[in-house]
Order: sequence, then C-alpha cells, then structure tokens
Amino acid sequence: MSGEVVNLRQARKQKARRDKEKTAEQNRISFGRTKAEKTLTKAVNAMADRKLDQGKLEQGRLDQGGRESAPDGSDDA
Repeated sequence: MSGEVVNLRQARKQKARRDKEKTAEQNRISFGRTKAEKTLTKAVNAMADRKLDQGKLEQGRLDQGGRESAPDGSDDA
C-alpha cells in the first residue's frame, strides 16, 4: 500500500482547470472567427447598408404631377 500522497484540494482544482480548458477549446472552435472572416462580414454589412441607403426615398419629394407630396403620403387636394 505504498503510493503517492495526494492533496485532494489541489487535485480537485487541477481537474476543474482541465475541464474549464476543455470547454474553452470547444468554444474557440465553435464561436471563434478569424480576423479575415470578421473583416469580410463587416465589409458585406457596410455594402448592404450603402445599397439600402441608395434606395431610400427622401421626405417631401415631388410626385408625378410636379406637386410636392405630403410626407405621410396623403393628398389634401
């Protein structure tokens, strides 16, 4: 019955650290993105925002008859 003396408190903490590191590694694989992927996503979102703003109608534009239309789209004529 000769064996190494083990401090249970330290063993418990080491096991917790190993488990935490394993979880962190899985999260890095699942949720981590490279800088190139982040940059690409940012560029695509910026391009979509610009495209959306290009199609935006301005308030108080002239209607087809040359009159200025009301901002809410109703005609008082």
